[in-house]
Amino acid sequence: MFELKAWAEYAVECFAKDPYGFLTSAVLSWKLAKMIEAREKEEKKKQKHQENIAKAKRLKKD
Repeated sequence: MFELKAWAEYAVECFAKDPYGFLTSAVLSWKLAKMIEAREKEEKKKQKHQENIAKAKRLKKD
C-alpha cells in the first residue's frame, strides 16, 4: 500500500510540474497499450488459423 501512495505522490508532483508533458505521456502510454493488445489479438487469430489449417490437413490425409 505504501508503494501505491508513493507512486501517487510522484504522479501528482509530475503533473504539477509539467501538466502537458504528463498528459501527453499518459495518452502515448494508453495508445501503446492498445497497440500491444491489438498485436496480441492478431497473433492469437493467426495462430488459431494455422492450427485449423494443420487440423484440416490431418483430417484430409485420413
